[in-house]
Amino acid sequence: MASKRLHELLPVGSLLLAATMWGLLWFPLRLLQDGGLDGVWTTLIAYGAALVVIGLPLLWRERSEYRRHFAYLVILALVSGWCNLAFILAMLDGTVVRVLLLFYLSPLWAVLLGRVILGEKMSHQAMIVLALAMIGALMMLWDPALGFPWPQTEADWMAISSGFAFALSNVLIRKNQAVSISNKAISAWWGGIILAGGWLLASGAEWPQVQPDVVFAAAALGVFGLALATYAVQFGVTHMPVHRSAVILLFELIIGAISAELLTDEVVRAVEWIGGAFILAAAWLTAKRQEEG
Repeated sequence: MASKRLHELLPVGSLLLAATMWGLLWFPLRLLQDGGLDGVWTTLIAYGAALVVIGLPLLWRERSEYRRHFAYLVILALVSGWCNLAFILAMLDGTVVRVLLLFYLSPLWAVLLGRVILGEKMSHQAMIVLALAMIGALMMLWDPALGFPWPQTEADWMAISSGFAFALSNVLIRKNQAVSISNKAISAWWGGIILAGGWLLASGAEWPQVQPDVVFAAAALGVFGLALATYAVQFGVTHMPVHRSAVILLFELIIGAISAELLTDEVVRAVEWIGGAFILAAAWLTAKRQEEG
């Protein structure tokens, strides 16, 4: 009985660990930025270290699977890679809570993508989810001085596009159950490396003038932070119904809000909190719909 109870608690603990790590990710990212390492370089170094230390042995072991599903894994890598890169850039340029709330517009995108890619019908509840998410987004993005409620900063665009990529990657993961969890997880790493490397090449960026310990810290964040968070999510989602994992991962918002309140002077407007409540309601209804469906 005790072992069964432990087996049930491990996925919950795994997801809570992942949500906590993602909710606190902004803090080491900003420390690295203060040390002279911007978000694109941090993405390249962190995911590069994770791929070399952890990913390559697994990729070699499952190389036959890559040959069978190469096109799918490339698409998944680029989508997941953009999700991670855009999230990191948004966290560095925007306010923590606003970025997290805009990221969690992902239920809106999940409903739309599920309809387009998976052929899922739009139920009345799905329409309510769309309405709530859109109302929340409009409230958060509204600025009377700017008129039409549109993303106001680059961080807004990055957060929204990251949430869209997150939803798309989840749809792609659901669509192909023949690929192993490890290959799906590692795809996000080398996808981030390709996109960050392409970004740096296109911008003509030179190697940043930073101390070696800053580079080492970015690599450690990748191996012991981002890689662990990726596997924690994968483990929890694999061993738990989707509706439960979706709700537990919202714990990231609580961690992000508390840590930002304690460690920064960022202020979230009342209208943004109200808009965020609509977005969270949309996320909860999405999870409830999965439970009932």
